[in-house]
Amino acid sequence: MARFLIVLSILYIILAIYGFQGFRSLFKNSWAQIAYAMLFFAAWINLIIRVVNYMPGDGVRGQISLAGGIFFSFFLLALFLGFFLLLEDIVRLIGFGYNKVMGLSEGETSYFPSRRKFVSAIGLGIAALPFGALLYGMYKGKYNYQVLKYELEFDDLPDAFDGYQITQISDVHSGSFDDAKKVTYGIDLINQQQSDVILFTGDLVNDKSKEMEPWKDVFAKLEAKDGKYSVLGNHDYGDYTQWESEAAKAQNLQDLKNLQREIGFDLLLDSHRYLEKDGQKIALVGVENWGRGRFKKAGDLERAKKGISKDDFKILMSHDPSHWEDVVIDDDYHFHLTLSGHTHGMQFGVEIPGWIKWSPVKWRYKYWAGIYKEMGQYINVNRGFGFIGYPGRVGIWPEITVITLKRKGLT
Repeated sequence: MARFLIVLSILYIILAIYGFQGFRSLFKNSWAQIAYAMLFFAAWINLIIRVVNYMPGDGVRGQISLAGGIFFSFFLLALFLGFFLLLEDIVRLIGFGYNKVMGLSEGETSYFPSRRKFVSAIGLGIAALPFGALLYGMYKGKYNYQVLKYELEFDDLPDAFDGYQITQISDVHSGSFDDAKKVTYGIDLINQQQSDVILFTGDLVNDKSKEMEPWKDVFAKLEAKDGKYSVLGNHDYGDYTQWESEAAKAQNLQDLKNLQREIGFDLLLDSHRYLEKDGQKIALVGVENWGRGRFKKAGDLERAKKGISKDDFKILMSHDPSHWEDVVIDDDYHFHLTLSGHTHGMQFGVEIPGWIKWSPVKWRYKYWAGIYKEMGQYINVNRGFGFIGYPGRVGIWPEITVITLKRKGLT
C-alpha cells in the first residue's frame, strides 16, 4: 500500500507541475496560479493524512473515500490537461527536428507556430468536464434519488395480483452515509410509493453491522402492508475487513441479521415465503449471496425453492445478477421475476432514456442496470440506494424501483 501511494504521489506531482505550465499560459494572474498550486497540494495532502490515520479494521470506508474522490478529480484534471500539452510538445519537437534537418532559420519557422495557449485552453476545457462531474457527483449526485417505475405483464400471474406493486431497494451501504437529512428524504420517498411490499436485495453495510446502528431507526420507518423482506449481499458477510478472530466475524454476521429483524425485515436465508391475496398466492424466494468469480457463493437455490411448486408464480431475490445469468434462467422452476443489485451501475455512466445507456461496468456484467428479459423470465438490476468507494454518483443515480405486476389480457 505504501509503495503504491508513493508511486501515485510522484505521478500526481509530475502531472500537476506539467499541467501548471499550461495553466500559467492561460492565467497570468499570480493569485490564480497560487490557487492552482494550493488546491492540487491540498487534495494530495488531505488524502495522505486520511490514509495514514485510517484504521483498516474499523470497517468504515467513508473515512478516506471523500479524500480519495477529491484527489481523483484533481488527478483527472491534471491528466487531461497534461495529455493535450504533451501532444503540443510532441508537435513542437517534430517541428524543431524538421527545422534542423531543413536548415531553416528562426525567422522561417512560421510553419510550426506556437499554439501553447490555444492547446492549454482546449485541454483545460475538456478536463473541466470530468472534473466538474466528479465534484457534482460527490456534492449532489450521491443522494439524487430516482424513482423508476415499470409494468411487467405475465400470462400466468394469479388474477388477484393484477396491479400488485413492489418497491425494490438494494445496496444501502450504510457505512458510507454522511447526511441524515438526505437519507431520511430517501426513506420518505420509498414510503410515498405506497407499494404492497418492499423488497431489499442486500448489502446493508460496507463491512460491519455497527455501521447500520445510527440508521436503523430511520430504516425502521419503511412501511408496506404486506411486509418487508430482505436477503444478504456480498458485503454483509464482513469478508472485506480485518477481524480479531473467526468468532468475531461470525458474531458480526449474527448482529447484522438481528439488526435486519429490528428494522422489520423478514430476512430470507435460502428460504421462501408465500404472499397471499384473495385466496391466491405467489412465492417469494430469497437466496444468500451467490456471485461469479471471487464473490461469495453462499446461496443455495435448491434449498430455497424446496417446498414450492413449479406451477407457482415465483419472485426471486438474489443480490448478484450473475447468479441469474449463470444459474437461475436455466433452472427448471422458471422464476418469473428476479430482483438483484450489486453492480451500482459503477456509480458512473450516461443514461438518456430511449437514447443511450452506458457505464464501464457493462464490460464486467452483461446485466448491469434496469429490466432485462431472457427465456420468458425478467430480471431487474437495481442501481443501488447508497454508494461505496467513490463517494458520489455521476449519471447513474441512486434508485428506488417500483414494479407493477400485470396479468396479460386481464381487463
